[in-house]
Amino acid sequence: MAHAPQTTFAPIGDILAHQILPRLRLAAKLPLRITCIGTARYAGTDEADSFDRSVFLGDRPSLENATSFAAVSVRRGGIGVGQDKTLRFHPRFAVIQDNDQNLVLAGEIRAGIILWQQPVASDGEARRIVIEASRLRGLAFAASGRGEQGAARNHRHQVGLLEARLVDPFWREAAADLLRLPQAA
Repeated sequence: MAHAPQTTFAPIGDILAHQILPRLRLAAKLPLRITCIGTARYAGTDEADSFDRSVFLGDRPSLENATSFAAVSVRRGGIGVGQDKTLRFHPRFAVIQDNDQNLVLAGEIRAGIILWQQPVASDGEARRIVIEASRLRGLAFAASGRGEQGAARNHRHQVGLLEARLVDPFWREAAADLLRLPQAA
């Protein structure tokens, strides 16, 4: 009587490496923090009097939950910047960061909808984006020095769009997979 080899048991090293350690790493990076970045100004003032501002929206336990929460918060509108009722906030970007403040996902806000940016696919692509963002920051600085605040703000906005793709390597695959789902579009 010959025994057939057992194929239903995985070696403990494989279980640790492929199941337990990834879950522990993920748990250490949670909860995810959702923030809106935009411009604020007091009622009755010009666009030239506006200033950049970040507004914390909340923490969520998963990437799917964070994107849903961000979408609902932006769609409802009326994101406030505090107790001052005369201060108006115009959100430009939604940002999701992990517990270590690494970028998980970011997107531009247009007409109450978040257009999530596709994460970079490689470190080489990330380097190219950093170089282009640095060039645009220089243009923004020069425009600001000439008193062209609108042009400077547009350059900074373009920097934000580029940097929204600089997702931390730990999150790149999960973020890209989420954006491939039909409901994320």
